[in-house]
Amino acid sequence: MALVLWIVLCVGGGALVGLTSASGDTEWYRSLVKPAWNPPSWVFGPVWTTLYAMMAVAAWRVWQRGGWAKQAPALRLFLLQLALNFSWSYLFFRFQQIELALADIVLMWVLIVLTIRAFARIDRPAAWLLAPYLAWVTYATTLNAAIAILNP
Repeated sequence: MALVLWIVLCVGGGALVGLTSASGDTEWYRSLVKPAWNPPSWVFGPVWTTLYAMMAVAAWRVWQRGGWAKQAPALRLFLLQLALNFSWSYLFFRFQQIELALADIVLMWVLIVLTIRAFARIDRPAAWLLAPYLAWVTYATTLNAAIAILNP
């Protein structure tokens, strides 16, 4: 049951944010100058769904090692970076605040690194489940930065 709740939080939350924050298929987003290595919009849905599922399993594995009572610091880091993850879409797509979204994603990247370190002390596979997420957010951060530079 706990795994289902983590999946609902991560995958369901990500889907809800995607549906309510606008998307890469708006006139505003299409009008932005983007680097040549910007992927097509259809790539993001499958990538994020996979990453959210992996994140849910990682959090669940940590939660299994004592629940909130024992793992609160690591799980709080996880939830904080997840909140920044969810807020990024609103900042970038809905509010069209490219620079503020960049600040958000940089802070999120730092919190993901801290979460991975915290998870590694508890359950190494949980930490490794977050590695593709960190790689993707690294890529997304450079993409956000490039868009900010190309669209002053």
